[in-house]
Amino acid sequence: MKQSFLIIITLSFLSNPFFLIGQIANKESYLESIRIELQKKWPQNQTINLVFHGHSVPAGYFKTPTVNTLAAYPYQLLKRIKTDYPYAVINVINTSIGGENSKNGSLRFESEVLKHDPDVLFIDYALNDRDLGIENAERYWREMIQKAIDKDIKIILLTPSADQREDILNSESKLNKHANMIRELAKEYQIGLIDSYDIFKSQVKKGLQISKLMSQVNHPNEQGHLLITSALYDYFKE
Repeated sequence: MKQSFLIIITLSFLSNPFFLIGQIANKESYLESIRIELQKKWPQNQTINLVFHGHSVPAGYFKTPTVNTLAAYPYQLLKRIKTDYPYAVINVINTSIGGENSKNGSLRFESEVLKHDPDVLFIDYALNDRDLGIENAERYWREMIQKAIDKDIKIILLTPSADQREDILNSESKLNKHANMIRELAKEYQIGLIDSYDIFKSQVKKGLQISKLMSQVNHPNEQGHLLITSALYDYFKE
């Protein structure tokens, strides 16, 4: 009887999702190996590839059709990193496409993303995933995450930035539900997370009008991109 009881308790423990959830990767340690490489001088240094995969926001679209590449968070991040790591050779490779969702992003993941041998991969698709639904979007995010993990690539997921057509304080909004899904994936796979949605929400809670962070209804302006950049930089700073 005692042995059976122990087996039941063990199986119950393993089947309970609460006990299986991991932790989001620690910002101070997750990219430690990358930071070490960034500090090396020639001829010991090597090129570091930062690959940004997603939709119009990382692609640099501000007020469509204007693409403000250097003010978007991938290149703002490069500028911040280079300030601290003057000896580093860093490629910012942007595979993002305006209007794309994670389904299409996953279809070209191997041919257009993994071929660049990312050292760090950033995924940002949630704004365009609302029409896919949570379950479908989660499946495509998982496919990309798993393929990157299989190649020992460091991954940082991004929750969506704001869309003025949705109330960012509404916990039942589509974007908030997608943000929750992405948070859970980061915990489960114990990878990096930039919670852009929470960053923008916190600004609204402080009394800032969301329009002050936007260049159009669904694209951040430079100030909005700077908020995302600052959070990304936390993974790289010494």
